[in-house]
Amino acid sequence: MPATASAPAALTARALLLDMDGTLVNSDAVVERVWRRWALRHGLDPDEALKVVHGRQGYATMAILLPDRPVERNHAENRELLAEETADLDGVVPVPGAPAFLASIAALPHALVTSADAPLAAARMGAAGLPMPEVRVTAECVSASKPDPEGFLKGAAELGFTPGECVVFEDSEAGVAAGRAAGMRVVGVGPRAAAYTPDLHVPDLTRLRVEAGADGTIRLTATA
Repeated sequence: MPATASAPAALTARALLLDMDGTLVNSDAVVERVWRRWALRHGLDPDEALKVVHGRQGYATMAILLPDRPVERNHAENRELLAEETADLDGVVPVPGAPAFLASIAALPHALVTSADAPLAAARMGAAGLPMPEVRVTAECVSASKPDPEGFLKGAAELGFTPGECVVFEDSEAGVAAGRAAGMRVVGVGPRAAAYTPDLHVPDLTRLRVEAGADGTIRLTATA
């Protein structure tokens, strides 16, 4: 069973790999607006569509929902949706505790690993008032979407650490699966993540304590 904030526990790592949407930034409002419109245009149930949207690149979501459609069409529509999402920042806010959390790890090895492309990541982090990590793996950097582990493996390599030395922060089923496939432990953030048995779960980032050791270890503790 994963640890929860009501049963405090800790993980240690040497580097942190951070998802963005749902983990650092609450962008659910715009995601729902954009994807509901897309689902209705294609005669799909918006509620069912939203069950598979989180954590994946748009083209990968489309491939699940419209499996017989040419991949080229999915990539073309994904570009259109990315532009819509980048322009729509209404309701984009930081996950509670995200500003303090990012400040606490500013001097520690960490990277952003997101299914957003670079313009969308910059727009949402900026709208939420959060600093952009120096090392980042965005959609353009990978050939496969989460739950494929490629993004997290690239993030670890860019930081210079092995997968076993890294802890992933995620909120979605696809993201948790990607972290596990990469051979990493996972901190689940928020209500979505609790269902996917992460190694450590917190309701938001106000419930996480970060301690840096003199030997380079990072201790992550869920607080009650």
